[in-house]
Amino acid sequence: MYKAASSGLFRARHPSTSSALRFSSFASPSLTRSLASPSNFRVLPSAARSVAFSRSCSSFFPRSRVSLSAGSRSGWRSPIFSSAQIRGSAAVNSLFSRKMATVATENGFNSILTGLPKPGGGEYGKYFSLPALDDPRIGNLLCCSILLLLSDKEPIIFWMTDRLPYSIRILLESAIRNCDNFQVTKNDVEKIIDWENTSPKLVEIPFKPARVLLQDFTGVPAVVDLACMRDAMNKLGSDSNKINPLVPVDLVIDHSVQVDVARSENAVQANMELEFQRNKERFGFLKWGSTAFQNMLVVPPGSGIVHQVNLEYLGRVVFNTNGILYPDSVVGTDSHTTMIDGLGVAGWGVGGIEAEAAMLGQPMSMVLPGVVGFKLTGKLQNGVTATDLVLTVTQILRKHGVVGKFVEFYGEGMGELSLADRATIANMSPEYGATMGFFPVDHVTLQYLKLTGRSDETVAMIEAYLRANQMFVDYKEPQKERVYSSYLELNLTDVEPCISGPKRPHDRVPLKEMKADWHSCLDNKVGFKGFAVPKESQEKVVKFDFHGQPAELKHGNVVIAAITSCTNTSNPSVMLGAGLVAKKACELGLQVKPWVKTSLAPGSGVVTKYLLKSGLQEYLNQQGFHIVGYGCTTCIGNSGDLDESVAAAISDNDVVAAAVLSGNRNFEGRVHPLTRANYLASPPLVVAYALAGTVDIDFEKEPIGTGKDGKSIYFRDIWPSTEEIAQVVQSSVLPEMFRSTYEAITKGNPMWNQLTVPVTTLYSWDPKSTYIHEPPYFKDMTRSPPGPHGVKNAYCLLNFGDSITTDHISPAGSIHKDSPAAKYLLERGVDRKDFNSYGSRRGNDEIMARGTFANIRLVNKFLNGEVGPKTIHIPTGDKLYVFDAAMRYKTEGHDTIVLAGAEYGSGSSRDWAAKGPMLLGVKAVIAKSFERIHRSNLVGMGIIPLCFKPGEDADSLGLTGHERYTIDLPSSVSDIRPGQDITVVTDTGNSFTCTLRYDTEVELAYFDHGGILPFVIRNLSSSNH
Repeated sequence: MYKAASSGLFRARHPSTSSALRFSSFASPSLTRSLASPSNFRVLPSAARSVAFSRSCSSFFPRSRVSLSAGSRSGWRSPIFSSAQIRGSAAVNSLFSRKMATVATENGFNSILTGLPKPGGGEYGKYFSLPALDDPRIGNLLCCSILLLLSDKEPIIFWMTDRLPYSIRILLESAIRNCDNFQVTKNDVEKIIDWENTSPKLVEIPFKPARVLLQDFTGVPAVVDLACMRDAMNKLGSDSNKINPLVPVDLVIDHSVQVDVARSENAVQANMELEFQRNKERFGFLKWGSTAFQNMLVVPPGSGIVHQVNLEYLGRVVFNTNGILYPDSVVGTDSHTTMIDGLGVAGWGVGGIEAEAAMLGQPMSMVLPGVVGFKLTGKLQNGVTATDLVLTVTQILRKHGVVGKFVEFYGEGMGELSLADRATIANMSPEYGATMGFFPVDHVTLQYLKLTGRSDETVAMIEAYLRANQMFVDYKEPQKERVYSSYLELNLTDVEPCISGPKRPHDRVPLKEMKADWHSCLDNKVGFKGFAVPKESQEKVVKFDFHGQPAELKHGNVVIAAITSCTNTSNPSVMLGAGLVAKKACELGLQVKPWVKTSLAPGSGVVTKYLLKSGLQEYLNQQGFHIVGYGCTTCIGNSGDLDESVAAAISDNDVVAAAVLSGNRNFEGRVHPLTRANYLASPPLVVAYALAGTVDIDFEKEPIGTGKDGKSIYFRDIWPSTEEIAQVVQSSVLPEMFRSTYEAITKGNPMWNQLTVPVTTLYSWDPKSTYIHEPPYFKDMTRSPPGPHGVKNAYCLLNFGDSITTDHISPAGSIHKDSPAAKYLLERGVDRKDFNSYGSRRGNDEIMARGTFANIRLVNKFLNGEVGPKTIHIPTGDKLYVFDAAMRYKTEGHDTIVLAGAEYGSGSSRDWAAKGPMLLGVKAVIAKSFERIHRSNLVGMGIIPLCFKPGEDADSLGLTGHERYTIDLPSSVSDIRPGQDITVVTDTGNSFTCTLRYDTEVELAYFDHGGILPFVIRNLSSSNH
């Protein structure tokens, strides 16, 4: 299906050549023409060929080097830079002890500032020109693989090579544009240019994104933090107005709408009214933030899903600010910010605390990533969807291992993928583990920009800039070979229909194998692919009454079928494909069972317009897929309650019920507490499984149902062809739909517009509020940093296995009626029906601390197989809610730590998964490995991340979690190195070595200050700028 290769340095290749000879130079067109002439070469005996060729090259290229082995770059140095030196610990600590600069000094690269002419005269503006660097490590290197034949009339075969990946060029341009030799230095620029050599060394670079993207679940706590930081600045006697975004911040309210009402023509209005009733205080707070802080745009509720709005409207691709042109780039407080990578905009998810620092002008410290080149060839077969492709890509990349890396897609197969298909693949970067899944801008991108209502002049400027700065891919021209850290290749023809589940996005199951896989899951022991249902119970049938109608449930029956999530609702082909499945089903007489909770939540109003124009929304409605709202809904756990009769049938009989959704996450306990099996599927497949009513079906051999004529109806009878879908897309998706939708997007709706908020720069905290509460992060904060801390005789709060997600650590869904958070709300007069979700209450630290480790599916080794949000208080042996145990430890004056397995913190980029443990008193997490964003969040909150050595874990070291743990660290941060070995000692005499996962010097500076936000406050407070 796919091919993988790895190389530290790419070699130009030709199928007929057994060995490759490489040379590199600054190559002018005249020299290229001269070299391309066969008469310039003569065939020599093999022993003399390389030497003669070297001399020949020298005559053409006085500055060139000829190399006979991969990776030989010794001696070459850029004429622009001095020697690249990676700053040592002492230098960095010295740097951060100085005042933080917020206004750049004179840029060291003004000499390459170049005007970009307009076709009709004048210029668009000026830009920092990468070609003007005249550096062969960026591009325009002439590489060749020469077929040495017996005739000098045979052509010589040349390849032009793009040495620096397009995704890395965006990092380079940002570093050059922001180079003030303080926050960003020339040495930082040199590291990026020398990416081929420096990325394997995991060097640290600063990055300043062009903008920041928020959604309301993460946006509310971000604005709470900003408001609290203003108060802290006041208390330190500094100017609170320094706490203001210095880059554009876009916040889209999309995470609050729940599917309370479904299968109704009035569902959108009813759900929005309930959304405002629950969230009026939150929404008012965000509206205050949009006026109190500069550079902040808030997109009101009911407008769409943040990543689809970003793709269709907010994404600039190229900025033109005060006459300076530069690539759009974005970090967002949602892990699926990567969707914008499909548009050629570099974007990825970060924790809220990192995003807040970026807003305030602080450079993000990151490790210069390796880049995996993923070549696509061929085209998708008839009936195969972009969802099938992304689930296949996710599985391939998970297997290859791309955590912390960029993935860059290229190849002739790119022309077969629409922009929406690319965005679908980019969206699921978190699921395959990459920081980005990047698609460089090409003609498909430009066509999409025009389709979505961007002006012709804007598109012309974007194309002109990217071409001039060597950031545009023209697939109409001969393609240059590209240099990557490793290589993958997939023939799109090999992709087959599939779904993923039942508990993880990367557990892909080909559709033809689904029935067998389901039965294996029933048999297997409890795990990611197992439910351990006894053989004798697997075929049991539960009969119940559904509003006077006889109904029944079996293991695998579908109780939730949701077309949801930006991953798929941004793609007209799969959305209209779902409509065609519904249409064919209606015409044949098939009907979804009424106890299946069906819903359709588009990512923008554009989807509604083209579904209505195509006439397909009518058929979706007939099958129960009425539009329920414009937001994330089921994909983030806002699926609403199941009907009481269905819920009772599941709970009372321990039925393994299923949900099928077109989302990107299916971790157990996320979609709905009662659906233990959750499968990701394309929107057309969601409709098909809803019609079948079960995942226990072989679509190739078994009928979906019986038609109105009494005949069996099969999957093939309702599945549309690729040509059918393309015809409907062509006639129904129009540019005017995008223009009209987004012209009105910031005007809001009557409920939003009626919200009144105070016009103040400081927020007036209401101590009685259960939504917005002043957090304690900066209480008693001093001007001097507290310094690093170790851990002394700490108890283990929780002992975990592998794949503990941020949903386990800080759930976003419903608040259980018996939980500590529920108790807190009831004590303050909040009725159970008004609990709302954890995600909606992230502006209140009291609730979120109580909601930490509150997932009802939490598996803690202390409980010996019992599942739930409890732990053992080690000194007494009492079994308590995690929050109650943590508070008892704090009252007793004890530190705590967490033991974990691999992939700790995978899933959503959820800063509360670090804030919550910090408030519980957790001082360190010792794990086999961490998810990228979560490790960063732990660092940002001052929690020490430690990794067991390879091949070791708590079990292999004989750790039960009942020990007490001591982690000694130097008292001065200057004595700590990124990634150094740390010894952990227990009171039972056990001693083992871990790797300290502070990965950069900047992260150590955060640790010294007690976290990233105190670091920012102290530096802004002491700054004279």
